[in-house]
Amino acid sequence: MMAHGAAAAAATDMFTPQHTAGRVLCCMCGISMPPNAANMCVACLRSQVDITEGLQKQVTLLFCTECGRYLQPPRTWIKAQLESKELLTFCIKRLKNLNKVRLVDAGFVWTEPHSKRLKVKLKIQKEVVNGAIMEQSYVVEYVVVDNMCDSCSRAAANPDQWVAVVQVRQKVDHKRTFFFLEQLILKHSAADQAINIKQMHDGVDFFYSNRSHALKLLDFLTNVVPIKSRHDKQLVSHDTKSNTYNYKFTFSVEICPVCRGDLVCLPQKVAAGLGNIGPLVLCIRVSNNLLLLDPHNLRSAYVDASQYRRLPYRPLLSSKQLVEYVVLDIEIESEVSAVGGNWALADAQVVRSSDFGKNDTIFTTKTHLGHLLHPGDYALGYDLYGANVNDLELDKYKGLVIPDVILVKKSYEEKRQKRRGRSRPWKLKNLPMEVDTTVAGGRQEEEKMAGDYEKFLEELEEDPELRSKIALYKDPTYRESSEIASMSDGEEPPSVPLEELLAELRLEEYSVKGSDDDDDMSVS
Repeated sequence: MMAHGAAAAAATDMFTPQHTAGRVLCCMCGISMPPNAANMCVACLRSQVDITEGLQKQVTLLFCTECGRYLQPPRTWIKAQLESKELLTFCIKRLKNLNKVRLVDAGFVWTEPHSKRLKVKLKIQKEVVNGAIMEQSYVVEYVVVDNMCDSCSRAAANPDQWVAVVQVRQKVDHKRTFFFLEQLILKHSAADQAINIKQMHDGVDFFYSNRSHALKLLDFLTNVVPIKSRHDKQLVSHDTKSNTYNYKFTFSVEICPVCRGDLVCLPQKVAAGLGNIGPLVLCIRVSNNLLLLDPHNLRSAYVDASQYRRLPYRPLLSSKQLVEYVVLDIEIESEVSAVGGNWALADAQVVRSSDFGKNDTIFTTKTHLGHLLHPGDYALGYDLYGANVNDLELDKYKGLVIPDVILVKKSYEEKRQKRRGRSRPWKLKNLPMEVDTTVAGGRQEEEKMAGDYEKFLEELEEDPELRSKIALYKDPTYRESSEIASMSDGEEPPSVPLEELLAELRLEEYSVKGSDDDDDMSVS
């Protein structure tokens, strides 16, 4: 049966007609060719029709050599790397009348990097004679002309030629607030319009070429930190004929001196306005307002910038005066969950680390850290038992019982000693600041700055809420050593989870294979 079927199929194939592709003669030159809608060969159609007619073959691009940006008319400057997708898109958008044809493909043709020439090979399609679709490739040459942008030319002509300056200051003995503020400014691009940023002894100056840009930064600072500001202007020139004036504007911004972790003694009027809280309270959080917490009863209150300006006060003790304690015993009384955080009121027995094993001085205090501390842990707190505190507001409270110790946070100093000096798997970006050389800082000032920055990084590792407001990036140069990987001696100090880190944006070069060969042409 199988042989009979195969024979029948062979007989059927013998009587099936074979179709062959027909060929026609070109109406112009008479050459034999496959048929198309125009009935003309490629050579004749090329001589009759050029679909690139009316399209630009050469374009001029303005390039700023100082900042590496291209001018996108009328006044926008964009940054793009050579042979990148962004630069290819920018070049194609600069072509006129390209909407009259259909763009099929585009790519860079290699040129010398210093030739000031960019070549882009385009492949386009267009309907021609009798509905025939013609496809053709051609090369557009872009001539790069050096032309400094306004900001770079102003800076090159006179670096001090500014119109407005925002002077940010804070009268404290550390720089952690400015480190945090720097990260907020970077994340929200609040200082992108600054022509110069100068780091001063007790703050930072932001210089702008436009008053509106300075006002934008001032509005941003108002929303992220409690500030007090004032502005002045100085007459630079006056044209009596046109009645125009040129001013220089100065915006002075003073950040509230109360920082995160400071101990504050509230004035009597302030304490009464906040529901008789305190008067000894801890500053738990700093944003556009202050979150104050009474560690003895877990009562909290918010103080905004306007409330603080009416009755200002300074910290009684700052984080520079923290003392390390060893927790001997802890007994939780109650837990409180509020908008400001989760705390647990507890009775704690502590002893100073410096006195541990030397004397029997044990302190009993109430703390809000009952959910974090366990017997044997270390904690940082303020030693009011041995501190010499001179505060006028504190003297106004008659009969006030001052506790011996106020605990502030859990300490991981002993666990950090093994990792100190090693790199972290994450990093932070920094503003391009110019350091003021008129103030002599010396080696001591640099060491103090490095210590404050290390404390700021440790705070980011300990507080997830704090680092959620800024951007942390993966460090591609980090390599975990085998010594750290093998450390497993009990509880590890807090660290930043890898899922919270961002990868830096890197624009990959757009590689295109192209040449200056003859144009390709086909007809369908």
